[in-house]
Amino acid sequence: MKKSTKWIIGIVVILVIIVAGYFSFGNKKSASSQTVTVGIMSGTSKDDKIWNEVAKIAKDKYKLDVKYKKFTDYTQPNKAVANGDVDIDAFQHYDFLADWNKSNKGSIVPIGKTFITPIRVYSKKVKSINDLKTGATIAVPNDATNESRALFVLKNAGLITFKPGTKQATLSSIAKNPKKIKIKELDASQTARALSDVDAAVINTNFAQTAGLNYKSAIYVEPINKDSKKWINIVAAQKKDKNKKAYQEYVKAFQTKKIKNLINKEYGQAEIAAWDLKIK
Repeated sequence: MKKSTKWIIGIVVILVIIVAGYFSFGNKKSASSQTVTVGIMSGTSKDDKIWNEVAKIAKDKYKLDVKYKKFTDYTQPNKAVANGDVDIDAFQHYDFLADWNKSNKGSIVPIGKTFITPIRVYSKKVKSINDLKTGATIAVPNDATNESRALFVLKNAGLITFKPGTKQATLSSIAKNPKKIKIKELDASQTARALSDVDAAVINTNFAQTAGLNYKSAIYVEPINKDSKKWINIVAAQKKDKNKKAYQEYVKAFQTKKIKNLINKEYGQAEIAAWDLKIK
């Protein structure tokens, strides 16, 4: 065999070994990575900063490839989890999930806390909730979940009391209303627009932001206590997948000091990291 032929064969053998080694060992990292698809609601650029940073931490620390699927309708993410179109979702609080499971005979469960967005009372007529006069009108959202939350806010503000055992509050749950407050039920998206026509309104943060209201101008803020525990937002999964390693690792990627600091930077007190809150 000629020297040049041996030389060529030697090079080919070396290349074969290198290529084989790459696919056997060098590609191990990509082979071991796992994709997790998370259903979220379409939001602001601030929201995107949070989600993207969580994905980066999940990639760097746990080798997870996080993909987000955005929805514009709150009824869709849980359906997507139930159908397997997404692996987990992160858009709702405990109470919303409980209500959805009840209405849809679902078995989706919370697997980790994320944040809480305190609901607030706004007014163009008074500077403090204590300044509301007898017979004042307060607008509240009219859907079951948000109306209950708004009524609990009025209860915590000392304006009304509930009948014993109230968990999901409605107007019929009110036991005492010493100031004879008139409660006007409106679609949640209309509460901010009603501010000029009522004395005050309980407005969800997203609708307050859309209306250009500064959360610091609120006359009352939902306290973080046992009543507000069910309003903590969560990551949720199908019950059979609740202990799946990759999904738990996504939760861990969210529940980091870096994300807590980023939430504080982007939202101030409008949104609060909730996984380590001490609730009494």
